[in-house]
Amino acid sequence: MTLTKAARLALVLAIPGLVLIGCGRKGDLDRPGATTLNTKAPAGTVEEKDTVEDRPFLLDPLL
Repeated sequence: MTLTKAARLALVLAIPGLVLIGCGRKGDLDRPGATTLNTKAPAGTVEEKDTVEDRPFLLDPLL
């Protein structure tokens, strides 16, 4: 196998891997349990966040 074919094969195999690395789950960037500032509720009260349904993703077992 020539160097050009080997480099092309490496590139073809690396691109899907790099694309899959970019896959992720959306979510808050704060630590779990961190309180957020809320200007709608009076001071001293806690307002519940909207809960998001946890949907399974194809690559979840790999994480």
